[in-house]
Amino acid sequence: MLQRPGESQAWNPQRRGPNQQRHDDDNDEPPLSPNFFAPARYYCVETICAPCGVVIAWTKFARSESPTNILEFLESVYKTEASRPDYICIDKGCKVLQTAVSNGSWDAIWKHTTRIIVDSYHYINHKITDYLCRKYCNPSPGDGSAPNLVVIEYDNNGRPHAKRAFNTQVCEQLNAWLGGFASILKRMKPGNFNWFLHTMLFYHTKHVITQQKRKEKAKAKAQRQNRDNEDEDLGLDQENYFSDEENNLNDLD
Repeated sequence: MLQRPGESQAWNPQRRGPNQQRHDDDNDEPPLSPNFFAPARYYCVETICAPCGVVIAWTKFARSESPTNILEFLESVYKTEASRPDYICIDKGCKVLQTAVSNGSWDAIWKHTTRIIVDSYHYINHKITDYLCRKYCNPSPGDGSAPNLVVIEYDNNGRPHAKRAFNTQVCEQLNAWLGGFASILKRMKPGNFNWFLHTMLFYHTKHVITQQKRKEKAKAKAQRQNRDNEDEDLGLDQENYFSDEENNLNDLD
């Protein structure tokens, strides 16, 4: 039987297109398919990255990117209190925080170590009337309540200005890079998919670490050159100073 473009039969898998829901809307698990005539697909790949771009962990979500799934993933990665970060930045951080408070995991796990915030890109699209999001999930509060998130820098004219201390878009940037492999990944079996994705993330992390080391070496080299220049200037000044002192002593004799 021929199938017209865009036509969907009852026995075809109900594939979900781009998520039309806003990030501050509820995103519950979709209903199960009434038939199994075609293999199911995973909903998305979820990653955890450090602000510098290093990939810490990744997993696949089968049916939705619900706050419950996100919390379970975070709890599986950060099992001990010492390993938990000070801040966790998620596009739907306000919903994750609300779910954590509702199911008790906030008081039991995250309250004493971690604050959950929303990344700067999605924060501007969240509802202004959402008091919880605006109060507790602001990625760059201007009232001084989070000095670790906002720092003061000076421009070339010496004028101060506020700046975000960390890149909250690192996971979105990683997703954009992984999007280039989507046409390859979506045709793979689960085993090949896992191996290919893990390998690409491994090489990406090695590249990020190499870039960081290169920046640190360049910064250290520049600091050494500045110190050497200062020492040379100081040495010349000392030589001229002692020569003048010696001439003055000779004149006194």
